[in-house]
Amino acid sequence: MIKEYRTISEVAGPLMLVKDVEGVTYGELGEIELVNGETRRCQVLEIDGKNAIVQLFENSAGLNLEQSKVRFLGRSIELAVSADMLGRIFDGMGNPKDGGPAVIAEKRLDINGTPINPAARNYPSEFIQTGISAIDGLNTLVRGQKLPIFSGSGLPHANLAAQIARQAKVRGTDEKFAVVFAAVGITFEEANFFINDFNVTGAIDRTVTFINLANDPAIERIATPRMALTAAEYLAFDCNMHVLVIITDITNYAEALREVSAAKKEVPGRRGYPGYLYTDLATMYERAGRKIGIDGSITLIPILSMPEDDKTHPIPDLTGYITEGQIILSRELYRKNIMPPIDVLPSLSRLKDKGVGEGKTREDHASTMNQLFAAYSRGKDAKELMVILGEAALTDIDKLYAQFAEEFELKYVSQGFDANRSIEQTLDIGWELLSILPKTELKRISEELIEKYLGR
Repeated sequence: MIKEYRTISEVAGPLMLVKDVEGVTYGELGEIELVNGETRRCQVLEIDGKNAIVQLFENSAGLNLEQSKVRFLGRSIELAVSADMLGRIFDGMGNPKDGGPAVIAEKRLDINGTPINPAARNYPSEFIQTGISAIDGLNTLVRGQKLPIFSGSGLPHANLAAQIARQAKVRGTDEKFAVVFAAVGITFEEANFFINDFNVTGAIDRTVTFINLANDPAIERIATPRMALTAAEYLAFDCNMHVLVIITDITNYAEALREVSAAKKEVPGRRGYPGYLYTDLATMYERAGRKIGIDGSITLIPILSMPEDDKTHPIPDLTGYITEGQIILSRELYRKNIMPPIDVLPSLSRLKDKGVGEGKTREDHASTMNQLFAAYSRGKDAKELMVILGEAALTDIDKLYAQFAEEFELKYVSQGFDANRSIEQTLDIGWELLSILPKTELKRISEELIEKYLGR
C-alpha cells in the first residue's frame, strides 16, 4: 500500500523537503497532489534520516504546504519499451508527443540501465558508413564506438546530426539498423527542423525520437539522454538491431546538472559544474558498445557545443577522456562556406584502423587516409607561409601542396548536407586529389596501390 505524507515543510525553487518519511530510497519517484486534485511529479534527490529532499519536475507555483499530499511510488523513472517505438516521437520523460497512443510495453526498464560487464564486451570493428567523406574516409566510425562531435554556437551541428541520422548504415548486411535521436534542451524551431527532416526523408520509420525543449524542467533534461539509451539498449540487446544513438546537445545536459547541483548546495567543481561531472557523463557514454554473443550494438554520437569554442572547457575536456576520439567543427571552414565544416586535422577516431581495409571498406583505405592527412597538413602550412611571405617565397612543390589543400577542402570536405557518398566514391575523390601531387610525393602508399588506383 502506498503511504501518503502531509509533512511538506519547505520549498526552495525546484526543491522540496518532506519530513518523517519511511522506507523511501534515493532516486525514487513521487507524486504531489495539490488541493485542487492536480498531480505533479517529483524524484528523491537526498535522504537524511527521516527527511527526504525531492526535486519537482514541474514548477512549485500554487503549492500549499499544509494541504498538499506526497506519495512515493517505490520505483525510479522507468521507460515502457517495445519494438513499436520505431517511428514514434516522445517527450523527455518518454510520453508520446506525436498524438499517437501510448506504447504497449513489452517491458518497463529503469532508465539508469545496467552496466555492461567489461568481460562481456566485444571489440568494435565493423565500419559504419555515414555518407560523409570527412568522417568515413579520415575519421571512420565503427560499430559500438563512442565518437562525439565538438561544435560551437552557431555552427550547423543540427544539420550534421540530421544528415548522419538519415544516412548511416552498416554496409554489406541487410541487418536491422535503427536510430535513437535525443534532443536535449533545444528550441521549438530546432525540434521542428529535426521532425520535419525525418518525416520528409522517410528516416522517421527507423527512428525513435525523444525531444526535450529548452522550457522543460531541468530534471527532465537530465532524464532525456537516459531515456534514449534505455530505448537503444532494448532495441540492440533484446531485438538484435544495430542502433545509432545521437544526443544533442550534451552542453545543455551538463548545464541542467549544474543547476540541480547548485539547488542542492553541493560544493562546485571547475566552472561551477559538480565534481562528479566526469562520472555522470561516463555512466551515459559507457552504455554504448557490443556484447559477446549478441548481434545488436549501440554506437553513440554525442554532440556538444563548446562554450566560447574552448576545447579545454570541462564538458568537451571530460568527454574527450571517456570517448574514442572526436569530430571537431571549424568556424574558419564555416566562414568559407565549406559544409559540413569538419576540421579533419584535430579530429580523431581512435578506432578508425579497426574498421578499414579489405573486406570492410577497401584495400587502399588505410594508406590513402594517411597520405591525405599528411598532404593536407603540409598544404595548410604552405598556405600560411604564403600569407606571411608571399607566393614568390614558395617552392614549386609547396605551391602544389597549397593547391592540394584548397582542392581538398572544396571537393573532399565540402559536400553539403544532402550528398550521401559511398565509401568507394570517397576513396576515389581522395585519389583524384592525390593526382595533383607528383608520384614521388606519395610516400605512404605502396607502388602496387598507386599503379592500381591512381588516375583510374
